[in-house]
Amino acid sequence: MRIFKWANAWIVLSAGLLLFGCATSEDVRILDDEIRRFQFQLNLVRKEEDALKKDLSTFQKDQKGIERDVSTLRTDLNNEMKKLQADLLLRIENLQSEIRILSTGIEEYKEFLKRPSKETDRVKESMEVRLRILEERGKAFEEKNKAQEDQAKSLEEKIKRMEDYLKGLDGKIDKVISKQMEVEKSPPTKEVPADVKGVSTGIGDLYKDAYETFQKGNLEAARRKFEAFLKQYPNTELSDNAQFWVGETYYLKKDFEKAILEYEKAISKYPEGDKIPAALFKQALAFLELGDKTNARILLKRVIERYPHSEQAEMAKKRLEGIK
Repeated sequence: MRIFKWANAWIVLSAGLLLFGCATSEDVRILDDEIRRFQFQLNLVRKEEDALKKDLSTFQKDQKGIERDVSTLRTDLNNEMKKLQADLLLRIENLQSEIRILSTGIEEYKEFLKRPSKETDRVKESMEVRLRILEERGKAFEEKNKAQEDQAKSLEEKIKRMEDYLKGLDGKIDKVISKQMEVEKSPPTKEVPADVKGVSTGIGDLYKDAYETFQKGNLEAARRKFEAFLKQYPNTELSDNAQFWVGETYYLKKDFEKAILEYEKAISKYPEGDKIPAALFKQALAFLELGDKTNARILLKRVIERYPHSEQAEMAKKRLEGIK
């Protein structure tokens, strides 16, 4: 600011000298150079002044932010101090409580020591006996617990083996059912006879409709259609097949007891039918599902002995090997 005022005074003085005609042209040129130099310095001073003002504004903002941070820090410190004080008071109270309990125990122990030595020995012996009993019970409990853990592990392993076996069994059963369905899809000449005594050729269409319903997975509807077929045509060449598929609908619904009864009808009512090996084999599987291994073995052996060249005989041999 001082430089600015001094420059203004110099300009005014120079102008005065010029007006009064006391200066030469050379003086005028020098004066112009001085004026330009002082104006340049004046601009620098103004820029420095502006920069100082910006720095001052920034400093003031930073100062406010620092003041806010200091205030927040003080608040946090106060809260933390309060928490520490509360925690310290709680610990002091707990310590005082423990001291009171300990003092009470010491007083009781002093009273105990004042008792006759015989009573003290008796109490000690009683405590030792109780401790030995507790130790023995603890050991017995640990041994029992270990035995139970070993038993549980053994049971888990058996369950896992059984699950693996059942998974393999389900796969085999699915293959058997698929093969049976393939056989039914490409039936021999017996499946739809051209002429049946006392029965019209429409029997083939009725049976085919029931079987196609079974193939679609509509087990309830298929059962009703096969039962209607049997009611209308109880003694045809297709009747044993229809009776077998009634049993299959119950088997696939996991109603194994009813499935066994329906397979038995296919065996007893149609002793000359070609579904007997399949019915005996499926009866064995149903008994296995019910947990009756004895009857399952009997039926599987019957399939092997009576129908040794059937497809079911080979499957029965494999199933017998898996039954323990």
